[in-house]
Amino acid sequence: MMKSKSAWLSGLALAGALMVSAGSAAADQIRIGIANFGEHPQLNAAIAGFKKALTANGFVEGKDVVYSESHTNFDASLVPQMIAKLQAEQPKLMYTITTPVSQIAKKALAGSGIPIVFAAVTDPVAAKLVPSWDSGDEGMTGATDLQDVAAVMAFTKKLLPNAKRFGVPYNPGEANDVALLEKIKEAAPAAGFEVVEVGIDNVNDIQQRIASLAGKADVIYGPTSNLIQPAIAAVSAAARQAGIPVVNADDNAVRSGVVPASFAVNYEQVGVNAGNIAAEVLKGKDPKAIPPSRPAYKDHAALISKKAMAAFGIEIPASLADCGCIVD
Repeated sequence: MMKSKSAWLSGLALAGALMVSAGSAAADQIRIGIANFGEHPQLNAAIAGFKKALTANGFVEGKDVVYSESHTNFDASLVPQMIAKLQAEQPKLMYTITTPVSQIAKKALAGSGIPIVFAAVTDPVAAKLVPSWDSGDEGMTGATDLQDVAAVMAFTKKLLPNAKRFGVPYNPGEANDVALLEKIKEAAPAAGFEVVEVGIDNVNDIQQRIASLAGKADVIYGPTSNLIQPAIAAVSAAARQAGIPVVNADDNAVRSGVVPASFAVNYEQVGVNAGNIAAEVLKGKDPKAIPPSRPAYKDHAALISKKAMAAFGIEIPASLADCGCIVD
């Protein structure tokens, strides 16, 4: 009986030690909060790239790192609540995706000691997330999705040689959209384009506003906008009725045959850029000392939908026939 009792006590001690060890391992894991604006292929790719880069930097999910992910289905009014919920879990770092989420997080987490790494932000300087392109801010830096606008226009000229009027739908209430519009206006003269802008601040107005570009624009550019991209199918349908081809900033709509063409930033690479920055921060580097990253030209790619081009009544130019960028 004594031996049996001794064995039982030893087993109990071992089980307790294992529980303590497991608890200690869980406690040692770094928690990262991921605040996303909504479910969208581009934004999901930015999360995948972020995790991929952290894994490559030695922060393995489930072993070294645990993630808490949340989104608001593109409802800006719910972002403060989402940030508060993630903050309550006391993460070592917060990953914020898109400009609206990053702006709200910056205010909400000020003085909390939780560093923020953003992604899918077009112009962090205009959005007042960082003071300049040369440095991060107190507790905040990240990876932008700033497109090479001149390259977008050069591709558009190849696709539509006779196009002269560059239509740009944008949300006047979003800093990203306004900043990108200014960059488009700066690049347009050298590219031989006149910019025709149309403000849209409600998805219900898309049909009417895009229709207003009929006879005024030769091509419509679908920018990296949190209002425009989730509704790009509606934009493209209205543009088709107006007889205006669309070149988009996201290639998913091209792959599905909704939009004729795209010249897009690879959002997984944007996430990788953000993940590499997050790894530096987790290893002790001050976010203020890390300038926001920008996608390189090689991080962009053209894509043309044969099906959508035909639906819009446009022939693919011979100069692009062998580009290796055409899908059915």
